Formats: sequence, structure tokens, C-alpha cells
Amino acid sequence: MSDKKKILAVDDEVQMTKMLKRNLDVTGKFEVRTENEGLKALAAAKEFRPDLILLDVMMPDADGGEVAAQILADPDLKGTPIIFLTAIVEKQEVEGSAGTIGGHPFLAKPIRTEDLITAIEENLRE
Repeated sequence: MSDKKKILAVDDEVQMTKMLKRNLDVTGKFEVRTENEGLKALAAAKEFRPDLILLDVMMPDADGGEVAAQILADPDLKGTPIIFLTAIVEKQEVEGSAGTIGGHPFLAKPIRTEDLITAIEENLRE
């Protein structure tokens, strides 16, 4: 039985999910599954049962906020922490605010691996 935490990374950019998976796999702490279609994120989450979801805000087929709402509306998934990933917010803006979108933490792209891992670990603890 693996004690790796399961992370679902949802982003329409294949390069982004590949990078997230690669950077998290290297730590040996996480089992990462990726999904590149927002509309398939709920099904992927139901099947994979992640400990945490990394979710892009801007996707062509589904808004990250809508996807998060679907996930949180599911009785089996509603407690799953979500960290939004966004390119629409500048890092400087994040540092001035509480760093949340709709009550969920977010990371501005491009994301530094150290920041990503810190955010995951902080949100898994809760």
C-alpha cells in the first residue's frame, strides 16, 4: 500500500500537466494523474479519488470555477482540497491578497516547483 498522496492535475495545456506530473513524481511523495479536458475532470476525480486537485482556471471547454463546483457538489469528493492554477493573475497581485479564488488557494503561472509542493503540503494538512 502506497502512502503517496494522490494528486489530480487538470489543465488544458498538455505541456503544463506533463511538467506538473514530472516535477511531482520526482519528489517520490505523490501519485499524479493528469487530465487535459475540464469536462472530464469530475469523472477523473471520481475514479482516481485524489487527495488534492490542481485545477486550471481558464480552460476552453469548462471554467475552472464550474469544475470546482461540480467536484464540491459530489458527496464523495466535496472535502477534496483544490488549488487553482492561473496565468491571469500576476504573482505580485497574489502576494498582496490572501491568494484565494472562491475560497480556494491559487498559484500564478509560471509555477515554481518549490511553491507548488509547499502549497500542496499546506493544503493536504488541513
